[in-house]
Amino acid sequence: MQAAIESRVSIRPLGSADLDAVVAIDHSIEGRSRRTYFERRLNAALREPALHAQFAAVGEQGVAGYILARVLEGEFGRNESELRFEAVGVRGDSQGKGIGKQLFGALEDWSRRHGVREMRTQAAWNNHRMMAWLDTAGFRLAPNHVVDCPVRGGEYVEERDEPVTMPVGEGPAQEVNFGGQSGNDFERLARDTADVRPMTAADLSDIVRIDRAITGQDRRSYIGHKLNETLVDSAIRVSLTARRDDVIVGFVMARADLGDYGRTEPVAVIDTIGVDPAYAHQGVGRALLSQLFLNLGALRIERVETQVAPRDLGLLGFLYDVGFAPSQRLPFAREIA
Repeated sequence: MQAAIESRVSIRPLGSADLDAVVAIDHSIEGRSRRTYFERRLNAALREPALHAQFAAVGEQGVAGYILARVLEGEFGRNESELRFEAVGVRGDSQGKGIGKQLFGALEDWSRRHGVREMRTQAAWNNHRMMAWLDTAGFRLAPNHVVDCPVRGGEYVEERDEPVTMPVGEGPAQEVNFGGQSGNDFERLARDTADVRPMTAADLSDIVRIDRAITGQDRRSYIGHKLNETLVDSAIRVSLTARRDDVIVGFVMARADLGDYGRTEPVAVIDTIGVDPAYAHQGVGRALLSQLFLNLGALRIERVETQVAPRDLGLLGFLYDVGFAPSQRLPFAREIA
C-alpha cells in the first residue's frame, strides 16, 4: 500500500528551494556532499532556462527524487542540439517504486517539446548500478571516444609541455614538424610559443571567427553561451585563448566541475578546442593545453576529460600525442522517439 501511495508523486520543475532535499538525497547515494555542484546547476537553469531540463518528484513526504539535464549545442564537435543527461537520484525509502521512470519520462517529454531528438550521458564501466539503469532506460553505447589525462599538479610532461622544433625554413610558414625530433630547451616550454591568456567577453568575435573557419558554421549562439558560463561562474573559469602578434589564433573552452554523470572527484572537461587554420601545426594547441594543465594543477583538479567524434581522427591523434588515453568512462546515447 505504501508503495502505491509513494508512487503517486507529482512531477514539477526543480526549484532553488529544493536544493537541500536534492543534496541530501545525493549524499545518501554517493556518500559525500556535492552541494556546490547542485547549487551551480540550479543557478545555471535560472539564468538560461531554455538550456536546462530539471525536474523533481514530490510526494507526501516532500521531494522523493530529481533529474537534471542540459542542452548540448556544439560541445565535442556536435552540429545538432542534444540533451546531456547529468544526474538522477531517488530518496532511499522511495526507490523501487517507479519514480526514476517517471522522472525520465518527464525528461523525454521536455525533449520532444523542444525538438531534441537524442539524449547522451556517461558512466564509469564499473558502476554496475548505473549501467543497469541505463540499460533499462534504453540507452546504447555511443561511438564517441572518451579520453582523459591526469593533471598531476600541472607537473612538466615532455610530450605536452616541450615544443617540438625543426630547423628554421623547413616546412610552410616554419610549421612544426610533429614527426621530427623534439628539442631539449626546458626554458622555452610549449606554453611559451604563444601568448596564452584567460578568455574574456571581448574575445567572442575572434573565437567565432576561428570556429567558423574550422567547422564552416556560425556557432555564435553556442560559443556565446559557453563564454557566458565561464564568466558568470568564476569556479569554472578555466577557458583560454592563444595569441600571436596580439591576434587570437586559438582557444580552448573548458570547465571545471564536480558532479556531472555521478563524478565525485574534481575534473575538468574540454568542450571545444580550436586553432586558426592559418596557424595549424605551429604549436598553438599544445601551448593552450600546456597552460591549461598548469592552471588546473593550481586549482587541484585531478583529471582532464573530453569526447571526440569518431570521424575526428586528427584531433584524437593530437590528444593522444600530448598524453591523453582512453577513459574508464563510457559514452551512451538514446534516441527520443
